[in-house]
Amino acid sequence: MDAYTPPEVAELVSRAGATKGNMRLDKVFFSAFSAGCLLAFACGTVLSTNTASWFQDNAPGLIRTIGALVFPYGLCIIVLTGADLCTGSFMYTTVAALQRRLSWPKMLLHWFVTFWGNLAGSLFIVAIIFGYGETFSADPYKSQVISFATKKQLTPDFHMIFLRGIGCNWLVCLGCFLGLQGRELSSKIIGIWLPIFAFVSLGFDHVVANMTFIPMAIWLKAPGLNIGLYIWKGIIPTLLGNIVGGGLFVGTYYWYMYLVKEETITLTGLRKGQDKSEASSFAPRGKEDVEASAGAMDSGFKINSH
Repeated sequence: MDAYTPPEVAELVSRAGATKGNMRLDKVFFSAFSAGCLLAFACGTVLSTNTASWFQDNAPGLIRTIGALVFPYGLCIIVLTGADLCTGSFMYTTVAALQRRLSWPKMLLHWFVTFWGNLAGSLFIVAIIFGYGETFSADPYKSQVISFATKKQLTPDFHMIFLRGIGCNWLVCLGCFLGLQGRELSSKIIGIWLPIFAFVSLGFDHVVANMTFIPMAIWLKAPGLNIGLYIWKGIIPTLLGNIVGGGLFVGTYYWYMYLVKEETITLTGLRKGQDKSEASSFAPRGKEDVEASAGAMDSGFKINSH
């Protein structure tokens, strides 16, 4: 397989986290704003796809699976354009901080800015594009938005949402990890797509996705939903669960498995079938990777090509 090895990906994650954590805050915010907008579009597609009354009554698992198959395009566009989700940041910057390439205060600041940027972008799409654009204002779409948000917000208890949040970002960050592992576009897309499909098909909770699902229902005046309830059950438990899932179960785990050792990890620059004589004209793959931007050559780090 023409892909980075897991230890190499862990190294790329560390370097990307350092680059992201040291980015200018205005750029971090706008990058996060873009990510919030892009994920909101994918959330809208899921809501539209799920608007199938017969399936909801007779084959709810099947329609959820179909919706899960289309949703991952949101994260694919986010990763491939280099935009920042706070949920992905929980993995990237945690690994960078554990590797001492980023300070813990800078890590937390990056989390803070990306969270608010994601929220601003999501609410922009909810209000301006979906809201005033009346994308979901008429039935059966309106009923689906309200039903979907009600099941996510009113039915489960706080601890249930927290645990679903762990599972969600465990899979989301695996998607980011596998997206880095591939060396070309199709491999990256497949690597991102599969874990994201898994989390949506299982009905897990993603704090940024909830920034579209719940506010959209509030905009449509869903009974029982309000801003206070959204903060208490749509943000707090989901955010905490996402931090644990991405920062601990993915970031810390792969840091411990692959980066806690004395030897230095080098990243291969050549693709299969290419001889060493071409190395001088070949850019290291990490340099071309938008999500790892930097991780390969910037910030004073060097990659050895084999």
